[in-house]
Amino acid sequence: MEEQELTEYSRLTVLLREADVRNLKVTIITNHKRRAEDSGNRSRTVVKSQNGWGVTYRKPTEICALKGSTVTISCTYGYPYTVERVDKTLWFTKESNNVHVDLRSDPDYSDRVEYQCENKACTLTIRDLRETDSATYKFRFITNLETGRYTGEPGVTLSVTDLQVQVITSTYRRSELRCLNRCSLPDRFTYIWYKNGQNIQGQTSNTYSGYFVDTDRVSCAVRGQELFPSPSVSVHWGVTYTSTQICGSKGSTVDIHCSYRYPSRVNNVDTRVTKTFWFVNNEPLDLKEDSDYSGRVEDQCNGNSCTLTIRDLRETDSAEYKFKFITNHDSGKYTGSPGVVLSFSDPQFQVDVRKSTVDQFSTWTELTCRSNYQLFDHHSYIWYKNGEKVENKGKKYFLLDGFDPSNRYYCNIEVLGYERFRSPPVYAPNLPLVSVLPSGQIKKGSSVTMSCSSDANPAAKYTWYKKNGTDEPRLVDQERLSFSSIQSSDSGDYYCTAENELGRTRSEIISIDVKYPPHPPSVSVSPSEIVEGSSVTLNCSSDANPAATYTWYKGNRQHVHG
Repeated sequence: MEEQELTEYSRLTVLLREADVRNLKVTIITNHKRRAEDSGNRSRTVVKSQNGWGVTYRKPTEICALKGSTVTISCTYGYPYTVERVDKTLWFTKESNNVHVDLRSDPDYSDRVEYQCENKACTLTIRDLRETDSATYKFRFITNLETGRYTGEPGVTLSVTDLQVQVITSTYRRSELRCLNRCSLPDRFTYIWYKNGQNIQGQTSNTYSGYFVDTDRVSCAVRGQELFPSPSVSVHWGVTYTSTQICGSKGSTVDIHCSYRYPSRVNNVDTRVTKTFWFVNNEPLDLKEDSDYSGRVEDQCNGNSCTLTIRDLRETDSAEYKFKFITNHDSGKYTGSPGVVLSFSDPQFQVDVRKSTVDQFSTWTELTCRSNYQLFDHHSYIWYKNGEKVENKGKKYFLLDGFDPSNRYYCNIEVLGYERFRSPPVYAPNLPLVSVLPSGQIKKGSSVTMSCSSDANPAAKYTWYKKNGTDEPRLVDQERLSFSSIQSSDSGDYYCTAENELGRTRSEIISIDVKYPPHPPSVSVSPSEIVEGSSVTLNCSSDANPAATYTWYKGNRQHVHG
């Protein structure tokens, strides 16, 4: 079905075959005028429909932005005439278990994002970009229809880059440098160069040529983003590793990456790299020639970037790996030190818990499978709920719409077809247990400590309360409630709560009854005027716990007991 343009009516009702609906594409043209597609970064306002539903992202759909900057992502959307209203619009990067995390409810974004939506167009603005913001952003809208929910695929890919100084050419003294990023930033940026921390005046291009000595270190930044400069580098000789610590397991495969640099000329002689190799610890023996690694290592270099691959890992492979290159100059040898430490141990997986903290209407909980070590590359994640595997497409995170305190979740990873490294389960606090020390009778003035404990993962945080009618004041936010010298006014009913990111539970009531001796008695006489032959009552009272018994005396003789 060919694309048709409706230029004379703002509304059109037609009868379509089912085949026509599947292939329908509508171009919306305002003011009855044709608008040509912008040849730059704008796309036509086109809704590619699936039975009337659609989202179109404004070009470009692949964006490169600098750390610390601001970016906007825009789209238009449409829906069939049967929809009465759109109840919610949102942008998200994470989706799992049919839960979509609205960026406004994500603590990592909540104070940095802004939505502007009107007339079926929506714009997302993200400020103060971080490298962790690199992701695919998708728009979703929810209507009044029970099945009226739609997500625009494939979304917009955002790459947030930092800067690096690249040595283009280098002689023994003079070098040409480029301020490089991992993706293509727009050409409009103005750059700043630094030598040994000092601004190099007059340099605004992304390239810079100058004279350097071996001790000089150079960095660069984009003007307006001076708080996010590149790491400073030595211009002439160097090796840079992408990571200095990685973790491996028996039978798995790891990759170790590095890049290296050197002056292009030394003493008017062109520099030529004659050999590159990897070795372990302090023994410069090429691993490819080491019998312990025979048939298990591969060394690949592309330009000035090299990767060491070790397969079928063994416990004896735990070591510090270093890269070395040798040139045609007598002194032209360089080793990257310190190197990369490969640890052969349990990567100690655990599940981190994160919840929306924006408002009471956003109830998602995010579970993330994390290790204390940088993991080898070849693995996927597997999730379990109460011991049963749940489908999550190998994702590192698992999303829940709320959390049932009775459930337990854990994760592990799949390596070479086997599940490995199960994490401890996460779960809400169990019913807290309360203990009192010392046990038995509590006397006024003594030291008393009440403790609250609950089995929970993540560990629970505790709060103590005292019941006082309808008032239940919060006393302390800690596991123990202590009295260095307890008083009668401290008697009463107490309870504690245990809370973590997955739930909150309350202990049973514990009653504290402080015992103390009688206070000095007070005596009253009734009536106050006494006439001979009349009836007189003397009253003796004293505050005490337990209640006091009384004895009356006349002179030094006991008169009555009771």
